[in-house]
Amino acid sequence: MRVFEIRDAWGLENLVPGERPVRDPGPREVLLRLRAASLNYRDLVVVQGNYGRLAGEPPLIPLSDGVGEVVAAGAEVTRVRPGDRVCTTVFQGWLSGELEDGMAETALGGPLDGVLGEYRTLHEDGVVRAPDHMSDAEAATLPCAGLTAWDAVINQGGLQAGETALILGTGGVSLFALQFAKLQGAQAIVTSKSDEKLDRARRLGADHTINYVETPRWGGAVRELTGGRGVDLVIETGGGGTLLESLGAVRAGGRIMLMGVLAGAQLDVKIYHLVLRRVRLQGITMAPRDDFERMNALLTEHGLHPQVDRIFGFDESPAAFEYLAAQKHFGKVAIEIGS
Repeated sequence: MRVFEIRDAWGLENLVPGERPVRDPGPREVLLRLRAASLNYRDLVVVQGNYGRLAGEPPLIPLSDGVGEVVAAGAEVTRVRPGDRVCTTVFQGWLSGELEDGMAETALGGPLDGVLGEYRTLHEDGVVRAPDHMSDAEAATLPCAGLTAWDAVINQGGLQAGETALILGTGGVSLFALQFAKLQGAQAIVTSKSDEKLDRARRLGADHTINYVETPRWGGAVRELTGGRGVDLVIETGGGGTLLESLGAVRAGGRIMLMGVLAGAQLDVKIYHLVLRRVRLQGITMAPRDDFERMNALLTEHGLHPQVDRIFGFDESPAAFEYLAAQKHFGKVAIEIGS
């Protein structure tokens, strides 16, 4: 089968086409004919060689998020059957409950081979049925970005009707968070450096938008928009470079869901900002498989469609990574693998 792999050393320049054998499924495994995959910032960091030991070692097939058809199943498989269209889970070993040490070592696309190939054999526990109303490219955006936003807004964030969420950026996680916030009946404030993207966010449901280049002290601007109170929930995708402003934007007793490092991986925060105002700072790393299935049920109930910015062909896979790195996307970047 055809794949793209980081063959000899880390670096996007070393992402090259290759051939791998198709492995027959074991008793509790399924063979997927992959149809589409989507890219996350994590995938870019892995390919660039900046993900540390959890990336594994080359040669590595990248990407964790894929959708495909089950074309063969082992004799003991009960969760799915041939003909089913399924999504992969990122952490293959995280089925329910809290994340435990070692589960990150079961991640597709580093350290385990990912889904940027024509076929992939996985344990039946590592797939979930894809929503019928979504295209292949749309369904491929769910395992990481969709589930991270679900956990941040609904599970851990506990956003309620009438509350207000501040959502940083217009990437995949952020736009999923916007859609989930509106499903919950909440108000949403979205930030970006692009007025064009902010206009698109308003059309997607954002109640207020802030250009953070024009308004670098946007934490204060958020307080003005909320009558001086601050927001109930912050979807913090920036990290070290944005957290101080997020602390200025959140209300006393509010919640900050931290899942990104787009603006830096180091934190320099005075503890009293958290302690004296009883702010909850919660790290977010996706969610288990049973939450994936609950999320898909909600998406199906409301007919929600992910925001896919651009779909690349399989042979254009390196260009898809370059497009993601340029940060021109609004929502998700996907790759069509097969039909």
